[in-house]
Amino acid sequence: MERSIRRVRLRTRVTLLFVLVGLATSVLLSTVSFLVARNYLLDRRDDVVERQAFNNAEYVRARLMTRRSEAFELINGSRTEQGGFAVLHLGEENLYYSQDLRYTQNAFPAELRDDVLAGASAYQRFSIGDDTYIGIGIAIPAADAHYFEAFPVDDEQRAITIIGSALVAGTIIIGLIAGLVGWGVSRRLMRPLTRVAEAAGEIAEGGLDTRLESEEDPDLAILVSSFNEMADAVQTRIEREARFASDVSHELRSPITALAAAVEVLDARRADLSERTQQALDVVVSQVRRFDQMVLDLLELSRLDVGVADIHREEVDLVSFIARIAQRYGNDHLAVLLAPDCDGVANVDKRRLERIVANLLDNARLHGGGATSVIVENGPRGGIRISVEDAGPGVAPSERARIFERFTRGSAGRTRIGGTGLGLALVAEHARAHGGQVWVDDVPDGGARFVVEIPGANR
Repeated sequence: MERSIRRVRLRTRVTLLFVLVGLATSVLLSTVSFLVARNYLLDRRDDVVERQAFNNAEYVRARLMTRRSEAFELINGSRTEQGGFAVLHLGEENLYYSQDLRYTQNAFPAELRDDVLAGASAYQRFSIGDDTYIGIGIAIPAADAHYFEAFPVDDEQRAITIIGSALVAGTIIIGLIAGLVGWGVSRRLMRPLTRVAEAAGEIAEGGLDTRLESEEDPDLAILVSSFNEMADAVQTRIEREARFASDVSHELRSPITALAAAVEVLDARRADLSERTQQALDVVVSQVRRFDQMVLDLLELSRLDVGVADIHREEVDLVSFIARIAQRYGNDHLAVLLAPDCDGVANVDKRRLERIVANLLDNARLHGGGATSVIVENGPRGGIRISVEDAGPGVAPSERARIFERFTRGSAGRTRIGGTGLGLALVAEHARAHGGQVWVDDVPDGGARFVVEIPGANR
């Protein structure tokens, strides 16, 4: 239950809290108000009917003392409220005289009749059908008589019903108002958190200079200040690390260039070396070239990290462009396929796109048995998709996100020599610079398909 509540949005929970508090308070106040009003109306009614009943009984007593034989006329002359009725009992004669022939002494509760006939005055509520009455019985010992009168309480019941309906309607209205107030308050409370979330998203996307505007509220000011200080620290650290990587890579260029030149001289005179020395030289040459490529990749990533490189879009015929890149990297017979609904022309940064395609082809050569085809098709949002398929073992689902991280290799690449572990990271960075993304799927017939999507690249 607690876990289910936590899944509900905070704004909804705040609104529901306002509604519940509003309803609980309204129900409590309405209940108290209803009971107070009900008791007041009924108590006042009881006082009125009791006084009237005793007045009527006194009237009957006075007349019975001199006109006992006219009991029927006396009971009809007693002042009874409209809708009520009265019954007179003469003890010596044991006769009942009813004001209304529809209601005899049997209309009154037996318990009330017994108490009054025993010489006491009694009070009791009772119902006849849907009508409710207050029954009062008064013993008149001086005249050896008993007076019963029933007073209707329909007006009070209607008033109580109206009050109850009004309180219920008021409770519902208060609940709705509490919900609206809660929704408005929750929106106001969530606005700073929304701004923090948006700023954090911008920082995550590379906008390290994003900051929150100051707040007048002291509590929110603490949040803004803490967030901005954190963003400053993150920006400083990232920029320091980026500068460090750039500086290290740049400083390595000179010794690596010198080392590569020396190795090339030795490689040019390999015929003068023994077979064993030639094997050692081959290892040195391959590792120096790999080291040199790694430094170049690190320098390029450093420039991407600090945002030095800009996007320069131009119109490119993708099929011929990709085919030339494939030939340049030793894939003369690679099939470049164009989807039927795609014209193959896009506005992209040629240098970045060349780096993307070259790195994907190189990745397929090193880890996927070579590229089998490149497919160009339209993507969503007016974009272009370029898919590079290979004949390798594919990429495990658990590794598909991690292989685009720096210096990360899939299980298929750990057993092979070559590569720097930065090629796919560069692909992801160049795709991101275009506002796009890259991912990897399986090819139905086996192998991996690396897909680069560049939105808004169509003419």
